[in-house]
Amino acid sequence: MSTTKHGISIGIERINNHVFLALKAVGKLTHADYELITPMLESALSQVTAPEVKVLIDGTELEGWELRAAWDDFKLGLKHNNEFRKIAIYGNKNWQEIAAKIGAWFISGEIKYFENVADAVSWLSE
Repeated sequence: MSTTKHGISIGIERINNHVFLALKAVGKLTHADYELITPMLESALSQVTAPEVKVLIDGTELEGWELRAAWDDFKLGLKHNNEFRKIAIYGNKNWQEIAAKIGAWFISGEIKYFENVADAVSWLSE
């Protein structure tokens, strides 16, 4: 029997004196993944009154999105684009860097791609 792992984990990470919303995407994301994760993110972001959220995204195990899931991700980003101050994506695939650049067009805060977590955390901590 084959097992296919996919989804998004949400957490809060504290590194030194800095707190980040931490997301880890695994596998090929589906619409069902977004149906589960969206209410949790909506709840977490409902209390944000100023663009101050810093996000650390681990995309090292992300394989991509189904088409409907990509649309879900886009809509979620548009809805909350003013709540993010910085989004650091660290990954290991060229298309992730391109996706970060495209995402920057739709988010009011800054988005940057990194190939390692130390550089991503350093940038978020600035």
